[in-house]
Amino acid sequence: MKRLADLILAINAVIIFFIPICVVTILVRLTSKGGALYWSDRVGINNDVFKMPKFRSMKTDTPAVATHLLKDPKSLLTPIGGFLRKSSLDELPQLWCILKGDMSFVGPRPALFNQGDLIALRTKNGVHEMLPGLTGWAQVNGRDELPISKKVELDVEYKHRRSFFFDIYILWLTFLKVLKRDGVSH
Repeated sequence: MKRLADLILAINAVIIFFIPICVVTILVRLTSKGGALYWSDRVGINNDVFKMPKFRSMKTDTPAVATHLLKDPKSLLTPIGGFLRKSSLDELPQLWCILKGDMSFVGPRPALFNQGDLIALRTKNGVHEMLPGLTGWAQVNGRDELPISKKVELDVEYKHRRSFFFDIYILWLTFLKVLKRDGVSH
């Protein structure tokens, strides 16, 4: 049932956000060198690696590491990168991953392939058995500001509490956070 809900919601989101997706694509291309999308290797269900797209918000020569590990992330943003991140518009291409079945709307955020500490802790706690999400319980409880141990603790809590209504609640909280641009550090 969750897969069907993801498909219906993703198809509707693509229709609703089609024009903003086109506009952002053009703006990214016009304001910086490189393609509009950045494809990163992410860890999905059962620790399988998949390609996840985002609108490119960083310069093309930025290292492939978690943003908080960069020395000066703000200096690496494209001219519209900060806006894309704070508005979460950079996440819209991930609708492709939901349609494809690599992600769900709600679940633990997919780790970067090189976040060994996060991957190991999630595997130890069985979080790797869940499909990653566009948003999740950890996202609405701190997003970029949480230490890894707290993220995993919240992912485990989601694993035990997950239900249709809990997912709806998380989507609602995500909507409110995006409107307030809350919890984005870079």
